Amino acid sequence: MKAVQFLGAVPRYVFSMTAGTFTRKAYYSALSNVVLREVDEPKLLSDNWVRIKTKYSGICGSDMNLILLRDSPGSSPFVSFPLTLGHENCGLVTEVGANVADIKIGDRVVVDPILSCAPREIPEPCEFCRNGDFSLCRNFRKGIVAPGLSIGYCRDTGGGWSESFVAHKSQVIKLPDKVCFEEAALIDAFCSSLHPVMRNYPKDDDTCLVMGAGVIGLSVVASLRALGSLAKVVVVAKYRHQADLARSYGADEVVCLKEDPDYFQTLAEILGGELLKPIIGKRIMEGGADVVFECVGNATSIDDSLRFTKAGGKVVLVGLASFPKGVDWTPIWLNEITVKGSYWCSGETYLGKDTTTYRTAVSLLEEGKVSLERLLTHKFRIEDYREAIEANLNKSRTGLIKSVFFFD
Repeated sequence: MKAVQFLGAVPRYVFSMTAGTFTRKAYYSALSNVVLREVDEPKLLSDNWVRIKTKYSGICGSDMNLILLRDSPGSSPFVSFPLTLGHENCGLVTEVGANVADIKIGDRVVVDPILSCAPREIPEPCEFCRNGDFSLCRNFRKGIVAPGLSIGYCRDTGGGWSESFVAHKSQVIKLPDKVCFEEAALIDAFCSSLHPVMRNYPKDDDTCLVMGAGVIGLSVVASLRALGSLAKVVVVAKYRHQADLARSYGADEVVCLKEDPDYFQTLAEILGGELLKPIIGKRIMEGGADVVFECVGNATSIDDSLRFTKAGGKVVLVGLASFPKGVDWTPIWLNEITVKGSYWCSGETYLGKDTTTYRTAVSLLEEGKVSLERLLTHKFRIEDYREAIEANLNKSRTGLIKSVFFFD
């Protein structure tokens, strides 16, 4: 079968890093680590595993970071090469192991990709998995599966950027009839926002600032409203089409960077803060938001998020950030701001019951509390993977919010 793989070869890495200073196409050229090639279907790793025919597989910001070699080398022990990309996956079950009872061939499913203790069949789960913090698992390099944080970053499981992949039965969630594949393809991106919202849920009289209105920032707004939050939600969007979507998902105020020549002043007015001018450098704000969800991950957005947070407030780092430079961390100690990270998805408590982020998302979709289809703007065939990468690199031109590979 055809698959887009990341080979992890050092000579190709060196070529891309060198040639990439002249053209970004070097990162996904024929000499890069990203290749489309014929591979064997991955095998079921035990009788507890199933095979899934891919219907949709999302193209995530983390995939783009890997392709552009922006990931921290510190994450490399937690992946195994060559890997087939694609962790945001839904499709049809085509094979089940002998110990799989509740999942049948032909079931429409979405797959929670994290390869924690249960999929790895670790006899004694680690303390994080016992507490439902699956994204913090201590065994991502152990058990019956090769090293990998998730499907799509592990050589044994395959990934959704191919015709099929395998998953442990604990990862597989049947899709209700009301949830279509198009929405299922958005669940992982939605969960990356739902998780930090559930773990940092604001009070109804709080003001929340969402920095960024790509699929993650928009999903933060959608998560807040789907869970019933009455907090004031302010969004900083780069483009008009993002601003319009933010309002449609329930944002109270939206600041569009392309249309506002002084968004610092506009935000100060909206947040009830006062701008102060240092001797040199950017302005700072006295006052600000109670909770800031930073959903971009670059140095400018992180730096601004700290400046827009009120004393005693909280910044939640949702966006992917590897080596932010030029961030002034002074507000953290000066204003006693709490900075929290958020990694992907995990165990949650929803309506008083222990569950997972993925299962909560499926419930919210089934209950009609959120709709995600409008976030899916672009679809590509796997043969057109370079076109898909370029569309994700040029969102201002393409108007892309979220894209997927699709299979017949």
